[in-house]
Amino acid sequence: MKILTTALVSAALLAGCSSGMFSHSKQMPPDMPTRAADGRLIGPNGHTLYVYAKDSAGASVCVDQCARNWPPLAVAPTAKPLDGYTIITRADGTRQWAYKGQPLYYFAQDTKAGDAFGDGMAGNWKIVRP
Repeated sequence: MKILTTALVSAALLAGCSSGMFSHSKQMPPDMPTRAADGRLIGPNGHTLYVYAKDSAGASVCVDQCARNWPPLAVAPTAKPLDGYTIITRADGTRQWAYKGQPLYYFAQDTKAGDAFGDGMAGNWKIVRP
């Protein structure tokens, strides 16, 4: 009985460890706003990130309909700037991640990871490269 109990406890611990390791490999650390994939930066949801040529360093001019088409990369309430990442405050008071001073956005028509339909859009949007 003791051997069976030890075997069951060991199996449960191993299952918990392996599932935890698997979930962490798929998810980004909570304090990391982006990661690199296929030569571009992607957000926590796995979607491509873009910068807008009309923005200035540390400021976004993409508001209203623009922000609906190009949702800003939002900042968690407890997040802090790190490495090349800064946090800007948008005109509506929300916070947005910026990389090397440039505000980061998703493109609403990128519906799945790997999509990059916004690259070059209107000559003003480009994929962010690490």
